[in-house]
Amino acid sequence: MTKQNKTIYLIPVMLCFFCMGFVDLVGIASNYVKEDLALSDSVANVLPSLVFFWFLIFSVPTGMLMNKIGRKKTVLLSLVVTVVSLLLPLFGETFSIMLVSFSLLGIGNALMQTSLNPLVSTVMGGGNLAATLTFGQFIKAIASFSAPYLAMWGATLVIPEFGLNWRVLFGIFFVVGILSTVLLFVTPIEEPPIEGRPSTFVECFKLLGTPIVLLSFLGIMCHVGIDVGTNTTAPKILMERLGMTLNEAAFATSLYFIFRTLGCLTGSFFLRVLKIAIALVGYGNSNVFSMCFATALESMPEKQNEVSGLMIMGLFGGTIFPLLMGFMSDAMGQAGAVLVMAVGVIYLFTYIKQLKTA
Repeated sequence: MTKQNKTIYLIPVMLCFFCMGFVDLVGIASNYVKEDLALSDSVANVLPSLVFFWFLIFSVPTGMLMNKIGRKKTVLLSLVVTVVSLLLPLFGETFSIMLVSFSLLGIGNALMQTSLNPLVSTVMGGGNLAATLTFGQFIKAIASFSAPYLAMWGATLVIPEFGLNWRVLFGIFFVVGILSTVLLFVTPIEEPPIEGRPSTFVECFKLLGTPIVLLSFLGIMCHVGIDVGTNTTAPKILMERLGMTLNEAAFATSLYFIFRTLGCLTGSFFLRVLKIAIALVGYGNSNVFSMCFATALESMPEKQNEVSGLMIMGLFGGTIFPLLMGFMSDAMGQAGAVLVMAVGVIYLFTYIKQLKTA
């Protein structure tokens, strides 16, 4: 594949990364649902936790599915599920509708994250994988920090015919999802054949016995736990400590993702220029995912589909952290939620050292 072809094929793939960022709307959306339906923190945090619960169930089977139908078809399937999840909230805001929508969003994102990263490896032919994945995270982060602004804009722009208010962000992302699906469908991507016998379910989990795979898995769990936790809790802290309204405090989520976006953009450069730049790009939570994911994939190139499934299963940290944070915040205020995130931060501080010695 020529360099020009790689660039052309990466355009629809990077748009898929934007669609991957739709999952981060759960933080601000759960805050609006909490306010609209008068829910407690622990109940409201079920919504983002539910999204990431499906990563535990679907990630490894998705890795096995890729062995059968290919990476591109699996990404297309993920886009279809995601588009349906975005359509449902346009018809109402009952707790049951939001539960189904968030569940489908989680399932679609589990399929997408498991299959899209290996598809990047296919398009790139193995070259500059960490840098390309980090740039993909930069594109994803654009969707992440735009969601709160779209919700705030929608909250002040009620459409009487549909009553969408803040839920207008689902409609906008729905249109982008349709466009992404069409573009990827018409893009020809040649995938290498699977060599040897595909791994069984048990054999996939045995890969966690490889130290670097296990360390990267735990790193992703903590990264996502902090990510979702900050996404959900930052507005609540401002509301609790400064007395802000939700619309006023929603910018905190965007502020976090703006700096994550800057970190991904600079990280994609450093990871491309330097062979190993862990200390340089590890200055925040922006590049942890790409480093963990790329390191694990490159450690076992013959088992990339299976390793991808395991790494994405680590996004289950997005279920564990918000649930614990919800109970702690109900008991101690938002300081309790911050204490839970601190556990993940401590591990990530030690992860770099563990990675160097692995």
